[in-house]
Amino acid sequence: MNRIVYLHGFASSPQSKKAQFFKERFARHGVALDIPDLSPDGLERLTISGQLAIVEQAARGEAVSLMGSSMGGYLAAVYASTHPEVYRVVMMAPAFDFARRWTARIGEEAATRWREAGFVEMPDYRTGAPARVGYSLIDDALPYPTFPAIEQPGLIFHGIRDEVVDYRSSVEYAAAHPNVRLQLFDAGHELTEVTDEIWRPLLRFFPFG
Repeated sequence: MNRIVYLHGFASSPQSKKAQFFKERFARHGVALDIPDLSPDGLERLTISGQLAIVEQAARGEAVSLMGSSMGGYLAAVYASTHPEVYRVVMMAPAFDFARRWTARIGEEAATRWREAGFVEMPDYRTGAPARVGYSLIDDALPYPTFPAIEQPGLIFHGIRDEVVDYRSSVEYAAAHPNVRLQLFDAGHELTEVTDEIWRPLLRFFPFG
């Protein structure tokens, strides 16, 4: 194993602080961390299917490992569940069941307005400005599995103070998949305050450690 594909989260980018932290750390061990841009056309046209197509291009059918954050963690599980050539899967605060959870979080009335308008404005962390997010993201996501079953060795990191994705979804997932280990931290959704602590178990998880 000498290549890992890193999948950034919603409204994030390959230049995120966390992505670049791990890229630099893996480089010290001679491991390439590829970080594709999962939203090259902006957020208004973003879909799970479109992002998975980008993951497939990045993986090139090879025995890569996947490492994803938030929505990227969910994408890693979805992709690995149908691609047995994937070697290992690391998920950080994975956004399991994000479409149903997201619409439930904003409420039925707001979700209806979003659906009728076709888009809603949300912060784009890449630019710091509001951006349109298309409702097609939700429509496209609904047919995908809530908890994609992977057979590869898996590792989940989640913060117990996560206010975006409840850490208990990761507890549930790990309990149902004995091939997946879960490590909880006293941290929020981004996990940026514990990247050094995450790095140590990553070294043990991958063969180069």
